[in-house]
Amino acid sequence: MTSADAAAGAFRSLHGRLPRGVWSAPGRVNLIGEHTDYNDGYVLPFALPHRLAVAASPRDDKVLTMATVGSDGRLQQAADVEIPHLRPGEPDSWAAYPAGVAWVLREHGVDHGADLLIAGDVPTGAGLSSSAALECATALALLGLAGQPEPDHARRVEIARWAQRAENEFVGVPTGVLDQMASLCCVAGHVLFLDVRSGETEQVPFDAEAEGLQVLVVDTRVKHAHSESGYGDRRRGTEQAAALLGVEALRDITLGDLPSTLDALPGELAPLVRHVVTENARVVDVVNLLRGGQVADIGPLLDASHVSMRDDYRISCPELDLAVDTARAAGALGARMTGGGFGGSAIALVHKSDQQAVEAAIMAAFEDAGFRAPRLFVAIPSPGAGQDRP
Repeated sequence: MTSADAAAGAFRSLHGRLPRGVWSAPGRVNLIGEHTDYNDGYVLPFALPHRLAVAASPRDDKVLTMATVGSDGRLQQAADVEIPHLRPGEPDSWAAYPAGVAWVLREHGVDHGADLLIAGDVPTGAGLSSSAALECATALALLGLAGQPEPDHARRVEIARWAQRAENEFVGVPTGVLDQMASLCCVAGHVLFLDVRSGETEQVPFDAEAEGLQVLVVDTRVKHAHSESGYGDRRRGTEQAAALLGVEALRDITLGDLPSTLDALPGELAPLVRHVVTENARVVDVVNLLRGGQVADIGPLLDASHVSMRDDYRISCPELDLAVDTARAAGALGARMTGGGFGGSAIALVHKSDQQAVEAAIMAAFEDAGFRAPRLFVAIPSPGAGQDRP
């Protein structure tokens, strides 16, 4: 059963009628380019086949009802909210994400009530952007109910900024725009090369399967919460460093500038700057390799990215390091943590012929370490958000 089918079926069970429409949005894997988005840098995500769907119908009032199908299959209903009275911080929990989108959209003339039913299979707390998928699917649903047409690329970029604002200002999580852009703008068979500062994008072909390769995702099942972690501390540190250096953002520091730049910074900020500057360079290097069809050659850059996040940005954890180190030892061409850090997922670029051996090695290593068994799956670049059914 697809996420759209699950959402439509649950909507009918709850409301006794079919929804007006169903919209869905995918989670994402970031191939490389971590914590660069809020520094005006470069990122390179692709959309997952896992999606969150929102079945929706309009209401005659300005009330927003929200319900979701939990991982246990049970329906969870949030308290109804009145859109004109929405304020940041209420409601909390999962309902804050769709409510935050409604809060932003009312400033753009979309303030009608709606019944929303959410279902899907994007793993939560796995660093795979389930929150952005929820925001983007909700935004498309509310805009669709308002009679707005399927958005073109420029409109999707605008909606991504709205969804980011909902997460930053309403939910209170200081993320960049990477996740929302990936969920809305990715296309199948490609990675999205995004220049966050300019908003320019390029769809770069990424067909690992054709090269006999796969991107293996290792969900460590260590739950992370950006608003309760060091994510905000890292962001504030990079912003402080940019201010001390007299630049708009760390994007303005080049590799050539790096040695003298680091000498001018306090010791606690220098590693953060080194990560952002070198990570931007790694993204560009990966893009150049992929443009030339050299998928297998990106492995060392994935490895270097993980080392930078582990040692300079200090956002890894024992489970992520074990997944990465074990995958490399078992034959992966490269591996790195992906997402905000402090838990979540890692990715490994592996030959198809080595996939089972790498998976078995990771499972055994986690068992030996006394860690919870990870969830493993192959990530295939998939379509971005859209309407599933009228």
